[in-house]
Amino acid sequence: MRGRPGAWFFRGLSVAVLALLVAGGAGGHEVEKAVFLVMEEDRVVASNAQTGQFFELDLKAKEEVLEQIVANGAAVVVTNQRFAGIGAFSGGWRSLRRMAGEEFKSAEAQDYAALVITSNRIISFSGRNGSWSHTTR
Repeated sequence: MRGRPGAWFFRGLSVAVLALLVAGGAGGHEVEKAVFLVMEEDRVVASNAQTGQFFELDLKAKEEVLEQIVANGAAVVVTNQRFAGIGAFSGGWRSLRRMAGEEFKSAEAQDYAALVITSNRIISFSGRNGSWSHTTR
């Protein structure tokens, strides 16, 4: 191998250190708990502990909450009509309508993100910017 002696060793070491940094070994921090949900009969109230704000999600006629998933910086409410998400920085509830015949399968949330799996789609929610994205299954 040409070049300085040991150059490959230091290049490999640099790549290993970079991989640790990207994986969260250094510079990463735990997401502070900011989002809390209170379920009521006709609405869901979200509290943002960082900003001191409250946001109400009014439930429509015959709309039922099937599941709620809450992480430190994002939360998703699954109803029989829609998916509603809120995040630490999103400024309020953002809803995504369910498709006709779409069955809810599972959901999980961690940090500022949530993932919803249905019979038709894989759906993600960003609690940082309040946006939904999806792809078909």
